[in-house]
Amino acid sequence: MTRPAPLGFGLGLRPIYYEEIISTHPPVDWFEIISENYMTGGGRPTAMLERVRADYPIVMHGVAMSLASTDPLDVDYLRELKALAERVEPAWVSDHLAWTGVHGISLHDLLPIPYTRESLDHVAERVMRAQDFLGRRLVVENASTYVTFRESEMSEWDFLAELTRRADCQLLLDVNNVVVSGFNHGFDANVFIDAIPVERVVQFHMAGHTDNGTHRIDTHDQPVCEDVFALYERAWRRFGPVSTMIERDDNFPPFDELLSELARLREIAARADAEGKRSEAA
Repeated sequence: MTRPAPLGFGLGLRPIYYEEIISTHPPVDWFEIISENYMTGGGRPTAMLERVRADYPIVMHGVAMSLASTDPLDVDYLRELKALAERVEPAWVSDHLAWTGVHGISLHDLLPIPYTRESLDHVAERVMRAQDFLGRRLVVENASTYVTFRESEMSEWDFLAELTRRADCQLLLDVNNVVVSGFNHGFDANVFIDAIPVERVVQFHMAGHTDNGTHRIDTHDQPVCEDVFALYERAWRRFGPVSTMIERDDNFPPFDELLSELARLREIAARADAEGKRSEAA
């Protein structure tokens, strides 16, 4: 399959930065929005999005599709999501390999699943139905997890690889989540990166997390740490140029600090590209 052309290096569009983005037109290649924040239409968020969209490519990232739930897919939600996509014309639409509720109750969290053949059949079928409804290929993200299941029959990376094959979907590889889950569950994050199909990855997420010593939590309220930068370099070398963005959702720093982190990602990618070219020429 053909991957979409990379967008470059982007940031999450957050209300605290609206005015600065619009007034300064910062050196950011693209922005990612949280889909649910703009699905109602109208109001200041929509007005700000329209102004940003006039100058930058946009990607839509959701947190409530609940792809792994046993509840029926929420058709009303999908209808609103599709309408937003038609207005925004995003490069792609993504959501998580997780469930967010059951029996009609939303738990407002991205909850884990057992990696079994039954789960794989279930999620693949739901991804295909969601894609059919939206009329576009869906991009699925690996979520951070804090528990495992005795019932699991395969690794997370094998599950993701097979899911993309069966559902013909694409992957949003969250590098931070690989580091967090690898620490929490004791697996080698490098093995995860090396097992993911290259042709399926269309986006990287970078973020900061909280290290509690015995476990790590995906909080998005800290700068990107060295472990995540290091794994990003490995991912870039394996997957090549992939659209990369930084998520920050709390403890917001001055916008220039995010631009500095973005500049470091550009430097890592440029160094990896240059070293790769030298190796090919040798």
